[in-house]
Amino acid sequence: MSKYVYLTCTPEALVASMLPPEAFGLYLSTGTKKRSKGQAIFFEVDLGKIESLIDMDSLNKRCVAKPDGSPKSSVYLSVYKVLETIPLTALKSLYLTTDNGLVLELKKNDYDKSGEPRNALHLYQELCPVTPLVASQLAPSVFLKRLTDGSIPIVVPKLFFVELKLGELATNPLYGSAEQLPYPNVGHLRDCLEILKGEYEKHMKTVNRVFSGHLLYRTIETGFYVGEKDEIAYYPYPKMSELENINYEFFRAI
Repeated sequence: MSKYVYLTCTPEALVASMLPPEAFGLYLSTGTKKRSKGQAIFFEVDLGKIESLIDMDSLNKRCVAKPDGSPKSSVYLSVYKVLETIPLTALKSLYLTTDNGLVLELKKNDYDKSGEPRNALHLYQELCPVTPLVASQLAPSVFLKRLTDGSIPIVVPKLFFVELKLGELATNPLYGSAEQLPYPNVGHLRDCLEILKGEYEKHMKTVNRVFSGHLLYRTIETGFYVGEKDEIAYYPYPKMSELENINYEFFRAI
């Protein structure tokens, strides 16, 4: 049987498995006894590009079929500082799962910084290694660089985050319609955005310090970003009309 390596993001871990991505996503989100449910977000990692970074002897000894011939579901290789140790070139597709085990694959794309909007506000849910919800004046590539290049006291070695929808609040925080935004405490979100709009030296404002672990997939705006400094990998998220055609079961579940 083939061996796979996955970087799970909620929580952060490097996991070996004999399950292919869709089966691994089902296993993560529902468990083996179907008694637990929860979303999972994970990358498939190119094993050939990280062999020098992990204990391959241990992986090969532990990640083997069970006595009844069924595949080994998971073997944990690391649970600490995983994202920062894995090169971006080793990250393959990103997978999102619903709490009932439906899986959506997002492929890695080149990112065109020239297409980033100007004079708009953004909402970012950081996912790994830290997890605050942050409003910002900064476009995705600038936001990533600011938090990873050491230019400010708050710095992480690498960052994985997703941009969420703001709708009319992106340009009109106080009076724009929030009818289609299913966020708790929209009043607080408006306040944070208005502070950013009025203070030109303040580029980021924490909206929520604690991530519930549940991402509303319908609120994803552009997609997922991971990287450090000027190096960025982009996983675009399809528009809802496109998602319905790409993966109807996933679309119905969210």
